[in-house]
Amino acid sequence: MLGTPELIRETSQRGRLEELLPQWRNVPLYRQDLARPDFDFSRLPLIAKHEMRNGFPANFLPENQSLQTLLDEQVIELEHTSGTSEERLPVIFARGWWDEQESRALRLNDFIRPILEENPRCRRATLTSPACNGLTCPTVWMSREQRTIGQTLFVNLARIPFLLTNNDLARMAVEIADWSPVFLDLDPVHGAHFARYCEQHNLKFPSLKFILCSYEFASVVHRQILARVFNVPVFNLYGSTETGHLLMETTAGEMKPVFDTALLEMADPDARGIGALVVTTLSNNFMPLLRYRIGDLAQKFEMPYGTHYLIHGRARDVLRSSAGEVVTTWQVDQCLVGMHGIAHYELRQEADGSASFRFISDNLPPAENQLNELVARLGALLGFAVKTEAMSTLVPAASGKFRLTTRAIQT
Repeated sequence: MLGTPELIRETSQRGRLEELLPQWRNVPLYRQDLARPDFDFSRLPLIAKHEMRNGFPANFLPENQSLQTLLDEQVIELEHTSGTSEERLPVIFARGWWDEQESRALRLNDFIRPILEENPRCRRATLTSPACNGLTCPTVWMSREQRTIGQTLFVNLARIPFLLTNNDLARMAVEIADWSPVFLDLDPVHGAHFARYCEQHNLKFPSLKFILCSYEFASVVHRQILARVFNVPVFNLYGSTETGHLLMETTAGEMKPVFDTALLEMADPDARGIGALVVTTLSNNFMPLLRYRIGDLAQKFEMPYGTHYLIHGRARDVLRSSAGEVVTTWQVDQCLVGMHGIAHYELRQEADGSASFRFISDNLPPAENQLNELVARLGALLGFAVKTEAMSTLVPAASGKFRLTTRAIQT
């Protein structure tokens, strides 16, 4: 049977690994393991943020390279992760690398590709917590000129969108309308809150052609609001600062891997196929990550025409059912499919297994029968009692990202 172009690209990743091995042997972090006579890539130890942080930057840069010299010569960019799962982590990549790997990801989508080909420098407006992008600061006011970088306008300056005043939201809407972006690049919590304001005031942005959700887990409730208000396709883009974008949602709703950017593996999958996502980057020569445990759970689906993935959310955010089984953020979020009236939520599980579903209402709050149905679904999933509580505000983690699911005692 002939392989599809997608399958051929996936198969070629192993050849790419062989090409990169000589270069990776010069990286101090991997030198010892790659020099072993019994070297086997599939048996390399997994790394996490601790190994990346320990001894940085000497753990990645050869002795003849200086981080400061590379910065002075404008060869590299130095970015930092948001700190969702651990302390913030410095990341090195070549100048221009971020835009290149993002472009590869976006072009996997058949709807987005022709838009970018027609206008490769199309404008975007970005709405996310300033703590998540490294370019704006939540404690210092910045002018619009300072928040305009290339073709991107960073719109908001607040970590907690629910505390924005109507004046703040009006200013954001005016800036977006004036900027006329082709797409919105947004944190789904920030984006959904802004969308509700636009709906209340009947605001439209005719230039918009699509919306990208990134930065954190996009709930079905966030996506429902964005699609309803802006009436354009909403797609998910998955990755991290340290790896680049790894998966792009297609028009069929499948999360497709970006083969030129990274090799993906599954570690310790359970009987359902849910396991830890492991990443080997293939295009960042300054800070390659070999078998990096990114911190998220996923499922891999190998189809006759190619592979796609389902992201279940962060491993640290899993809950436990009464049967002792892991319950992921995605599984919880599926309980909200078809629900209306909820704009954002947090399901917190207590030490005794019971859970509290705290939520912020949409412009029209949920009906009582909807909440009863939701409680029944969550109760069936967890095997524990669930209570609901309406809130005006929910607070993000220090990284600026929100946790849809959390346990009182982490395991």
